[in-house]
This record gives sequence, structure tokens and C-alpha cells, in this order.
Amino acid sequence: MAYYFIFKISSVPSGLVKRLSKIDRYDSYRDAKQRVKQLRLDQDASDASTYKIIFAESELDAEDKLGEKREAPVIQEWEK
Repeated sequence: MAYYFIFKISSVPSGLVKRLSKIDRYDSYRDAKQRVKQLRLDQDASDASTYKIIFAESELDAEDKLGEKREAPVIQEWEK
């Protein structure tokens, strides 16, 4: 069974590595989305961390997906 994982993503000073911290796991997207919204509202302005929801089979799978390098989407002429 797959779950919705919430991670806090922080950059280390060098900027090359991201630090992932699992916050929670939810069965439904709605609950995960509400939790992330609250975390972002409660976040201190000086905190440069981001919160992400990822759908995955396990915590390890979620970390792997968050660590993948994704290509930028190709923008079509009519989307500009």
C-alpha cells in the first residue's frame, strides 16, 4: 500500500546536499495537504526549508523520489 509522506527539505550551507526529515505519513491526500498547509503557515520567516508531499510505497522509496534529478518541462509556444 502506498502512502503520502510529508518531508521537510533543508539545504546544508554548501548548497550541494539536501537534508530530508520525515514529518509524517498519511493515507489520504486531503489530510496530508491540510498538514502541509499548516506547517507552511507556522513556519518562521527566517527558515528557508520547504515542505513536500510525496506519494510512495515506503519511506525509503519517498526519499529516493525526492532525491531524483528531474528535467525541466518543455514549454510549448502556446503556453508562453
